[in-house]
Amino acid sequence: MEDQLILVDIFDNPAGAGQKLEVHRKGRLHRAFSVFVYRGREMLLQKRSPEKYHSGGLWTNACCSHPRQGEALTEAVERRLREELGVRMPVEELYSFVYRAEFENGLTEYEYDHVFLGEYDGEIRLNQEEASEIRWADMDELAEDLRNNPEKYTAWFLIAAPQVLRRFQR
Repeated sequence: MEDQLILVDIFDNPAGAGQKLEVHRKGRLHRAFSVFVYRGREMLLQKRSPEKYHSGGLWTNACCSHPRQGEALTEAVERRLREELGVRMPVEELYSFVYRAEFENGLTEYEYDHVFLGEYDGEIRLNQEEASEIRWADMDELAEDLRNNPEKYTAWFLIAAPQVLRRFQR
């Protein structure tokens, strides 16, 4: 059964629910989250599977998804970290933002995105249905690559990453 996403208003108040694909076809504002994982001065990146419904083959943060209807945001973050990377770790919510991005296949992401950060330096079991590869990127090199090669990254990562990287500036 397809996930029921939480529709929200611009203040993140619940405003109903909708099927994942239909929400993205109609460009409805919905709740989402992005998890950034670091170790020392490195950030964990994942390359989205080419089979994803949009942004396949682009680099992005370690984990991103949507809470299901009736699921707490923190529960969804824990669930997706296990499903995508096979990890359990503490995270903290840093901030949130709203963005809208239209894709060539007719889908639209219009998300109220909650950004989380956690430190991890253990084994990762990558779910190949979600991502084709992962890598640890030096934060300074990542910042430079975001400036010079933005086309390699997802729309939400280009918005969220600078705020997260700023926390680690020397």
